[in-house]
Amino acid sequence: MSQLKVAVIGAGSISEVHFAGYDQNPEATIVAVCDLNEERAKAKADKYKAEKVYTDYRELLADPGIDAVSICTWNNSHAEIAVAALEAGKHVLVEKPLCKTVEEALRVQEAVRQSGKTLQVGFVRRYSSNTQIVKQFLEAGELGEIYYAKASCLRRLGNPGGWFSDKERSGGGPLIDLGVHIIDLCWYLMGRPKVKSVSGNTYNRLGNRAHVKGLSFYKASDYDASKNTVEDLANAVIRFENGASLLVDVSFTLHALKDEITVKIYGDKGGAEIEPELAIVTEKHDTILNMTPQVDNLSFNFTQGFNSEVNHFVDACFGRKETLSPVEDGVEMMKILCGIYESAEKGREVYFD
Repeated sequence: MSQLKVAVIGAGSISEVHFAGYDQNPEATIVAVCDLNEERAKAKADKYKAEKVYTDYRELLADPGIDAVSICTWNNSHAEIAVAALEAGKHVLVEKPLCKTVEEALRVQEAVRQSGKTLQVGFVRRYSSNTQIVKQFLEAGELGEIYYAKASCLRRLGNPGGWFSDKERSGGGPLIDLGVHIIDLCWYLMGRPKVKSVSGNTYNRLGNRAHVKGLSFYKASDYDASKNTVEDLANAVIRFENGASLLVDVSFTLHALKDEITVKIYGDKGGAEIEPELAIVTEKHDTILNMTPQVDNLSFNFTQGFNSEVNHFVDACFGRKETLSPVEDGVEMMKILCGIYESAEKGREVYFD
């Protein structure tokens, strides 16, 4: 095939970067859009010249003219749609998180194995240019073995409401929405070691703070300040079988001076900061060096990251590349995320076999 015929399932806010990514790729053609809201689906179809509009993803998947799908729906439908898409012979790019539970993740993994199709989990920061620079240093052995990482993604005010704050649809709050990105980024750069245990805490002390005036933030299309069943803060220590550890904290809302995102890894030969700006730390000739790469994007660039992710997915569908974020990594990430929630609920460390 000369063109990958793609459909996007779920036409909410995150779908826009999927649409734009496919639109700029000369080997991809957007042929269909599906959303429960037909008007919203039609608007996207008109914008990106897609021929077909659906409100039922099953009807879309029955179309033999579709080669691949992006799944941009609520988290609680990711697994169901991914399995159905794989069984229908489609390649799948599924937004993070892979799903809501480890059991769902294992079902998706089995569907990938049975179908032989590509499934790429939307761990978009793996595809970012600043991440790939650090990866090159790691693969060359210049930072040595990474034994410690720490990451924060703290919003002082930023519960998007809507489905994001509905645990039934989202699976959780900032941990599963924001934490998944920074935990995965550290884990990926640490060499994806097998998780041994997690010790986590979650807090719901501040709610969504809808009363706060004068400070705007992103709100979901179905924002409703009266509904909020997710945590507003989570933190965890994650231990791996190779002895490495990861310290993480994330929030939707917190009495903090400012929003903050930091991602740092430390090895026995050097270290790196990936956020807020890329920097490499190493030693040469008995001297510590702080190095700043001269590149276009020292931080995660949203558009570049998603374009790179989509381009890689298209290459994987054509068999030219292996995905950087396979289903197996989605399963391990669900073990970590669900383990943190379980640890917080039980008030003790959770161990894995």
